[in-house]
Amino acid sequence: MEIKSKLAALSEPFVALKNHVFAGLYFAESISLLGDAFTWVGLALLSYQFGKEKSAGILATALTLRVAAFIIFSPFAGVLADRISRKTILYSTHFIRMAIVACLPFVHHEWQIYVLVFSLNVFNAFFTPTYRSVIPQVTDHAHYRQAVGLSTATFQILGVIGPGLAGILAVWFGAREIFFIDAASFVIAAILILMLPANKLQKPIKYAEKAFTAWHDAIKGIRLLFKNPLIRFALFIEFVSAIAGAQILVNTVGHIKSGLHLDNRHYGWVMAAFGIGASIAAFVAGSLDKSKTRRLSLIVGSLVLAITISITNFVGYPVMLVLWLCAGLGQSLAEMPSETLIGENIPENDQGKVYGSHFAFSHLWWAVAYPIAGFTGNYFPEKDFMYGGIISLAFLGIALFFVTKNNQHEMDHPRTSQN
Repeated sequence: MEIKSKLAALSEPFVALKNHVFAGLYFAESISLLGDAFTWVGLALLSYQFGKEKSAGILATALTLRVAAFIIFSPFAGVLADRISRKTILYSTHFIRMAIVACLPFVHHEWQIYVLVFSLNVFNAFFTPTYRSVIPQVTDHAHYRQAVGLSTATFQILGVIGPGLAGILAVWFGAREIFFIDAASFVIAAILILMLPANKLQKPIKYAEKAFTAWHDAIKGIRLLFKNPLIRFALFIEFVSAIAGAQILVNTVGHIKSGLHLDNRHYGWVMAAFGIGASIAAFVAGSLDKSKTRRLSLIVGSLVLAITISITNFVGYPVMLVLWLCAGLGQSLAEMPSETLIGENIPENDQGKVYGSHFAFSHLWWAVAYPIAGFTGNYFPEKDFMYGGIISLAFLGIALFFVTKNNQHEMDHPRTSQN
């Protein structure tokens, strides 16, 4: 019986695929994510063609431009998702990204890479919040968390196997030619979306009597994001997760090669362990914490993540594999609740703009976290993870202090908190 219950918990997210509309949307997103893996592997290989000494700088600049596009355009993408047909946004952004990716094989100057990467992620910024706002529209309340968990787990799994598959295809077809495969993936995903009924992806659009004002609605999305105490706490926990997660993404390779004197193979395995941990947590998170606040998942996930990286500088490689598996578990537990809390606590007519604001702020956290990770890695290479963990724990303590203070205020002033 115990084995059956565990198997049932693992298979629970797949129940959402019985919904044919969500299934079509899910497979379209999965193909698109696989195409994203091809994009970044292709860019890494392309950067080496401009000179090995330039490759790190090119990729760092491209990553910065990617985050900048998300921060700038995501709030407005959420506004559009509440104003026009979401199906139109979903398939049109795929076709446009297909056209942009198809230009990458013909790049001969660095500035061309930067222009194309920024443009690509502008439309990615429009696609992702719209996709997230559609999930609560097409799934019932009982299966919503399972649908989000399945999407998140797939994202993590493709993050592990996608680059490997892209590397194999690059060997067969060539570094530049892989972008054509990438472009084809966007076309297939767009066709799957075109086959979905538009009325199932969005409730009837209610237009306001006043003129459309993007700034007004974008600000409203930000206000709603921070007004709800449950979502606000989850967003602060995402900042803690970003501080710790950036340490993993930025400093793991240096620790493996310079600290432990190992090679690329060992780096691949330890990052695979991180991805596997994140995937497992994404599958079971909805079943582990079914509370309204998701606070247990948020606090335990961020605590596990921060403690795990804090001790990494002082252990060997076998233990690090286990720690990175735990870190992956912690990161998914800390980051997943935000998306479901928005779907469960924000009115349907405002969900698009709030998802857009959330997408922008969650990437803003990473824009802050990456320089912190770079600083600890450059100036404290032997204790970079320890300091990153201490910083994460400090911000977690601040978040818990304010949520405790807020709870006390609600107990002292119940009528005020209800208004």
